[in-house]
Amino acid sequence: MNKTEAKARIEELRKQTEYYAGKYYDEDKPEISDFEYDMLMVELRNLEKKYPEFQSKDSLTQKVGGHVKEGFQKVTHEVPLQSLQDVFSFGEVEEFAQRIQKQAEENNIKEVKYVVETKIDGLSAALEYKNGKFVRGATRGNGLVGEDVTENLKTVKTIPMEIKDKIDITVRGEVFISKKDFEKMNQEREENEEELFANARNAAAGSLRQLDSKITAKRPLDIYIFNVQKVEGKEFNSHFEELEYLASLGFNVNPVRIPCKDIKEAEKAIQKIGEDREKLTFGIDGAVVKVDDLKFREILGSTIKVPRWAVAYKYPPEKKQTIVKDIICQVGRTGVITPMAILEPVKVAGSTISKTTLHNEDFIKEKDIRIGDTVVIQKAGDVIPEIVEVVKKKRTGEEKSFEMPKVCPVCGAQAVREEGESAVRCTGIECPAKLFRNLVHFVSREAMNIDGLGESIIQQLLARNLIKNIADIYTLKFEDIASLKKNGKKFAQNLVDAIERSKQNDLYRLITALGIRRVGVKASKLLARKYKTIDNLMNASFDELSRLDDIGPIVANSIREFCLEDQTIDLINRLKESGVNTKSLEEESTDNRFEGKTFVLTGSLEEFTRGEASEIIEKFGGKTSSTVSKKTSYVLAGEEAGSKLTKAQNLGITIISEAEFKEMIK
Repeated sequence: MNKTEAKARIEELRKQTEYYAGKYYDEDKPEISDFEYDMLMVELRNLEKKYPEFQSKDSLTQKVGGHVKEGFQKVTHEVPLQSLQDVFSFGEVEEFAQRIQKQAEENNIKEVKYVVETKIDGLSAALEYKNGKFVRGATRGNGLVGEDVTENLKTVKTIPMEIKDKIDITVRGEVFISKKDFEKMNQEREENEEELFANARNAAAGSLRQLDSKITAKRPLDIYIFNVQKVEGKEFNSHFEELEYLASLGFNVNPVRIPCKDIKEAEKAIQKIGEDREKLTFGIDGAVVKVDDLKFREILGSTIKVPRWAVAYKYPPEKKQTIVKDIICQVGRTGVITPMAILEPVKVAGSTISKTTLHNEDFIKEKDIRIGDTVVIQKAGDVIPEIVEVVKKKRTGEEKSFEMPKVCPVCGAQAVREEGESAVRCTGIECPAKLFRNLVHFVSREAMNIDGLGESIIQQLLARNLIKNIADIYTLKFEDIASLKKNGKKFAQNLVDAIERSKQNDLYRLITALGIRRVGVKASKLLARKYKTIDNLMNASFDELSRLDDIGPIVANSIREFCLEDQTIDLINRLKESGVNTKSLEEESTDNRFEGKTFVLTGSLEEFTRGEASEIIEKFGGKTSSTVSKKTSYVLAGEEAGSKLTKAQNLGITIISEAEFKEMIK
């Protein structure tokens, strides 16, 4: 490689690393694996070393990645929160030790001891205490300036709000999510059809950097402290001594901290951590080797980015080959059908892998995975096993292609993939796999509004086989409900009354409760107003539905497919038999004074809720929208109206007060 080529490659690598670092640090959405990113950094560092004339302070080899997120206050760190120099072999560890030994000899230091710790895979944070009380916490940011996340850190149960000594101290730790909690979080997100977290580190970072601390409080964050940044009135000789002191104060200190008398012992400690990493309850992305003597550390000093007295040994990702014995499908609680590879059991990173998710049919096609293929398995983030590639040269011709099922493997209802989505879904409303979620939605406030029939009660009813489908709600007996709670007679009577009241609901509530894909409350009201009875809706044609305002062909297709399902027809018949109303109760209005008009509601109203105001507008033939545009006819502005009011003013849209609205509806 000549100088011109080297310069071009360096510039290319800087752009790539900046982009991937932004995705990792700022957006918490990595696009490549840690190992792939590390290899790009190694190549960049080596090229800059070979061609020093092209070095730049703007290169990520010279600075810490990460920026302050908009919405957070900035915090300038009194002591910088530096990064660590990565090494990938024991040869590089030896080179590090040789540099340290040379400095030791020059300064007449006879022995060099080390401490080896796990490199926790999380987000670094500084905790500041005044007179023993926690006063401020900040993320690392770019090492010099971070984000004030004090309120969020207060929700982390393992951070003491007050320590045992009334001293001024700033400590550094790593906020993380345990392997078990991470798996549980992703399972819940999958069930709720939310995007999965790529790894535990990004889950922790995204949770800590929430602008609303209530969201952070719901996340299972933990922290391990691993360093004293600054302390008043205390002096320590060694890093290990510091850690023991921190533990005595009540801090949750990194549990893996191994004192080593020399570099050989340090290498053994690295190896031991690597062997035991699968047993750890938290994820790691390496082991850190630190010089123990704090005064010697001061002599060794630091670069702008990293200390010269420590390195991070990065374990290579372990990959193994195995065979795809079969591909089966699982149905989630929302009806998403997920393909799963059944593998010839293989041990990877300390655990035996016998199956792994294949996500969706696009993933299978992209990697061209077939039943019988030899594949390469890797554990992503030390937690999730995944297929990284197919070994196509080992194909025999007997491998079988896989197609997603056309019907649900659990209930036999139609399985559909809608335009613009990667997921295939079961459309059956009585599918056992979806039953819990369907029940929760059916009884919810915006649907049938059965007060008292919450998630925990539904779980108990299912566990006792008291209900096996939605219609069974209306056959529940008083004594069955009373048996769920100690002295449960009053509760049972209230719930029986609530179930009975729900039979008289308007048709739009029943349509909402059915949970038709893409049909919410607004569309349900439109359909109830148009068709008057559930039978008319069940018999509506695709062409007729698709011509309705705010419906269109995609929603019309969802409605039609849902209505044609045998399970839907069976449920409607059973609900009718139980006395559930299936007709619109809304009196037909001949007053269409708001026909062709679109209202946007903003701020708080005194005499109406937003729902009540919307119903009045719709009763008079108008429409409501959540966004202001040139097509908006009126903006109804209450107290403390926000950005929607400003936008309406800028667009010249008519703004009306609550009093003016009352005049319009007289």
